Amino acid sequence: MSQIVKRAFKFRFYPTPDQADELARTFGCVRLVYNKALEERTRAYTMEGRKVSYAQSSAALTEWKRSQESAFLNEVSSVPLQQALRHLQAAFANFFAKRARYPAFKSRKKSRLSAEYTRSAFRWRDGRLWLAKMDGPLNIVWSRALPDGAEPSTVTVSKDTAGRWFVSILCMDRIRPLDPTGTMVGVDVGVTALVTLSTGEKVVNPRHEQADRRTLAKAQRALARKAKGSANRQKAKLKAARVYARIADRRRDHLHKLTTRLVRENQTVVIEDLTVRAMVKNHTLARAISDASWRELRSMLEYKTVWYGRELVVIDRWFPSSKLCSACGTLQGTMPLNVREWVCACGAVHDRDVNAAINILAAGLVER
Repeated sequence: MSQIVKRAFKFRFYPTPDQADELARTFGCVRLVYNKALEERTRAYTMEGRKVSYAQSSAALTEWKRSQESAFLNEVSSVPLQQALRHLQAAFANFFAKRARYPAFKSRKKSRLSAEYTRSAFRWRDGRLWLAKMDGPLNIVWSRALPDGAEPSTVTVSKDTAGRWFVSILCMDRIRPLDPTGTMVGVDVGVTALVTLSTGEKVVNPRHEQADRRTLAKAQRALARKAKGSANRQKAKLKAARVYARIADRRRDHLHKLTTRLVRENQTVVIEDLTVRAMVKNHTLARAISDASWRELRSMLEYKTVWYGRELVVIDRWFPSSKLCSACGTLQGTMPLNVREWVCACGAVHDRDVNAAINILAAGLVER
């Protein structure tokens, strides 16, 4: 039976100079409103022990617009500004629920440039999209079709560090679960092999960052030579960002193909609950772990298994998958990372990663 889910469709678009200027002003105003509201909330919380609600932040925004020094906030659409306050409210809710750290201020240079428009701030007609305060529609490159009869509920416009513009359109989509299969698989993630399956198959890690490391290093050296604040430095910065973007795009594409294949072929997928944040503190492996992007792989598996009627089982991070003999169940003592094959006392010869994947699958079946 099909299920209806909220799904975001991301497309690249090319704004006119006027649209780019309007969006740049909107990005700046969104960042300003978010930071001013965060500053006020922080002051009230630390100095007075008082929590500021979204309604109070919204009332403060109205006052800011009336003041002479912040009157420019009236020049952009009010909806992205209100959405910035809602995002801050959600950030504080996550903080007080101990799901996230204390909200951080948005940086002019490092924070993502984005603005969110709800239904009252854009017009959707015959496959064309108009944003508030803009005369013409966005020039969107439709790399794929939206669902039939789709009516966007939210539109998010963003610009990445490589200077590319994107629009993310959120709408309802009907997804039909895949036909059931009787297969189950354990997945052990790694650096040399991106994933090793309990079937014995190993998927090689493409190492996208390593493949472009020389190009990236050259771009970074050129950037370091440029004078701060100069036009040439901005050009060099953009060139380095484009290399980073190419690496990220290729990595994401590979992970999408891999996770889609795992979900299509297996009814149950079992993985380990790895603490990537702690693991990257190992400076020897940090670069390789970040390039493998295990966290993104897990995130893709989580939502794809829900969409397509599959099951994702996550076992405890302390489960000794590598040191446990999958043949007799004997637990070995120490198992350094340089040991890739080992022989159990029962006579079984194990490939470290395949053995771990088999044990992960067995542990997952017990926890179901």
